[in-house]
Amino acid sequence: MSEYLDKLKGKRIAVIGIGISNTPLIKLLLKNGCSVTACDKKSRSHFGGLTEELEGLGAELRLGENYLDGLDHDIIFRTPGMRPDVPQLLEAVSRGAEISSEMEAFFEVCPCNIVAVTGSDGKTTTTTIISELLKASGRRVYLGGNIGTPLFSLAGGMEKDDWAVLELSSFQLMTMKRSPHIAVVTNLAPNHLDYHKSMDEYIEAKENIFRYQSAEDLLVLNACNEITNGFKNTARGLIRMFSINGGLEDGVFFDGGAIVRAKEGKTTEIIKAGDIKLPGLHNIENFMAAFAAVGDIVGYDICRKVTMEFAGVEHRIELVRELRGVSYYNDSIASSPSRTIAGLRSFKKKVILIAGGYDKNISYDELGPEIVRHVKTLVLTGNTALKIRAATEKAPEYTEGNPAIMQIEDFGDAVRAAAGVAKEGDIVILSPASASFDRFKNFAERGETFKKIVNELE
Repeated sequence: MSEYLDKLKGKRIAVIGIGISNTPLIKLLLKNGCSVTACDKKSRSHFGGLTEELEGLGAELRLGENYLDGLDHDIIFRTPGMRPDVPQLLEAVSRGAEISSEMEAFFEVCPCNIVAVTGSDGKTTTTTIISELLKASGRRVYLGGNIGTPLFSLAGGMEKDDWAVLELSSFQLMTMKRSPHIAVVTNLAPNHLDYHKSMDEYIEAKENIFRYQSAEDLLVLNACNEITNGFKNTARGLIRMFSINGGLEDGVFFDGGAIVRAKEGKTTEIIKAGDIKLPGLHNIENFMAAFAAVGDIVGYDICRKVTMEFAGVEHRIELVRELRGVSYYNDSIASSPSRTIAGLRSFKKKVILIAGGYDKNISYDELGPEIVRHVKTLVLTGNTALKIRAATEKAPEYTEGNPAIMQIEDFGDAVRAAAGVAKEGDIVILSPASASFDRFKNFAERGETFKKIVNELE
């Protein structure tokens, strides 16, 4: 870490985005004598006392609409949400600037083993399971990336035998030039096409998680996803597959009743499906991916113990409360149709679904038929409400009133309307199938808002 920071001294550094991941980066650079310009589109009033704190440490601030003007710095750390080909960055590169990010810098300085997970769905749960498995085996684990704590500022305290477990988005991977020791790709389906120019670009970004692996590194792939299964043809390291649809010669698979490990011609049952605490086939896939990644390191007994105890991550089919016989679930992390479908399939009866949000320019055609099969009342809100309604109404099995559809603009009113039609024994679930950015800064804020409203119901 100190060697990396020493190389930055004397260089003019710009950090674009004063957010959760970049703020610790800015502070660390300043405290180590670096010249830093912190840039953000938001105004000074948005940050409260943070701007004064950063200026007190020596930062120059560029805030407001013109925050990207005059990027004549030597090194520019971009926020993951900014494409690397915006004109101001391209112009800076043409003048010799180096473009990096907090996560790319962490890969450069991290002294320990790195496990990283990406995919369209299941990233957060799989990443969290891996961290729990490693912690249960006595390892010191740092959880970060797209979830958890920004890790660059903590790298100086890490030791060789520690483990960094990361969730990585396509935004973070887009310009990555390093890959982890163990890489996991849960699945791939159209997503974030509001950000990426094409599905091909989205896939190419995801491939960076294994593109720079060595022959000794491990790549874990979903054998049942056409795109991820194809990655085995270009992988440089060892390959281990997982499959929800039965036998593999070497990997982790589900035989219909249990999760099984196949290795060197032998099969070992890890855990029966009935002993898994989290419901749903999608969670069986998440556990299989985690076992394939670190099962040989932590042992089957630990895999079994963690799987029987792990209650899931916040905002993922999270039981909020039961009120007058109605169960309320927060699935705010479901920001794609495929993840909402997985959530709907987790319940054995039809639910009252609250859906809709920011439009990522993806299709909802596959969601419509699933809503008809699994939803009794559909409450729509947000920018994608009309698209989800259209997909539902054109589903082959749809008939008027099956499901009943309510379209309500205000998020709070939508939640209260869902509660208003719920009867004893019903399930109400927020599973938006859309991103949160039309109204909230992220899915967590959306989920917290939902929980607050639900907990205030009388």
